[in-house]
Amino acid sequence: MRLHGADVLEGADCVVAVPLYWRRRWGRGFNQARELSLELGLPIRDLLRRRRNTPTQTSFPAAARHRNVRGAFALTRGAGVAGLRIVLVDDVSTTGATLEACAGVLMAAGALEVRSLTAARVATRPLHESRR
Repeated sequence: MRLHGADVLEGADCVVAVPLYWRRRWGRGFNQARELSLELGLPIRDLLRRRRNTPTQTSFPAAARHRNVRGAFALTRGAGVAGLRIVLVDDVSTTGATLEACAGVLMAAGALEVRSLTAARVATRPLHESRR
């Protein structure tokens, strides 16, 4: 991710991993987005928290994914984001709903820019169809 995302990381101030709800984090023992963030070469800041436990997005269609994460994220107490260029990190992006929800909170709090990096992007149609 560090190599292939070098253009996204360039000039950024910090990395923010998409947070898990505390119960899910405790049960899993780790946050996969935070683990991915560790090797990116930028400071990791815990600027976001998940306010409520949302069902996993895997079985939801696009519109339901956006509804599922609406209002699910908030700034952590005392988080200062004004003027920061932030790279938001998640493991997988399907519709971008989680990334958009997190970025919206950061931008509303005064972040100058929010970029994103994910380890994987789900293709919505077979690759051979996208070449037509």
